[in-house]
Amino acid sequence: MAISVFIVDDHYMVIEGIRSLLQNEKEIEWAGHATNAISCMAYLQKQLPDIILMDINLPDKSGIDLCKEVLDLYPQVYVIGLSTFDQQSFIQKMLDNGASGYVLKNATKDELIEAMQLVMSGRKYLSHEVTLALRNQGNNRIVLTRREKEVLELISAGMTNNEIAVKLFISVTTVDTHRKNLLAKFEARNIAALIRIAVSKGMI
Repeated sequence: MAISVFIVDDHYMVIEGIRSLLQNEKEIEWAGHATNAISCMAYLQKQLPDIILMDINLPDKSGIDLCKEVLDLYPQVYVIGLSTFDQQSFIQKMLDNGASGYVLKNATKDELIEAMQLVMSGRKYLSHEVTLALRNQGNNRIVLTRREKEVLELISAGMTNNEIAVKLFISVTTVDTHRKNLLAKFEARNIAALIRIAVSKGMI
């Protein structure tokens, strides 16, 4: 019997990319997608998939919190964390909230399918990078992309999203995405906290 899979991610290209990877697999049934927590919960009131691939960074609620909410109401559903973040804190919180696995968005089709099959058998699946991150629990180093470093420096200089967009020749939406990613990576509630943590770590 095919495994029904639902994805929660706010990036349409990610949704389409994973759908195209899985659409011709006989053992996988595409159940649909949601771009935020609200639409995810609305879908689950009508139909339950076998597995939810859940992004960590959603626009209306953390995927970590959504994972717990989903599993509290629908414990028969399996959740696999899906993220670009391989930081130990994100992974551990997702697993603590009941996720059955955690894969990065650079996963191959074979890895995704293996993860889902393993989870359906009642076991947990962690990608190789995720396993390494958990082994290095004492390492609190925050890894930023080149663009995230640039945005962080400009935020600390007091520039607005519009000003940063003009400076870096990128869209305001892209700046906002980088800003959200920085808040998530530093586990900061607001920009003031982000800057304070970054300064304490010597990153700006």
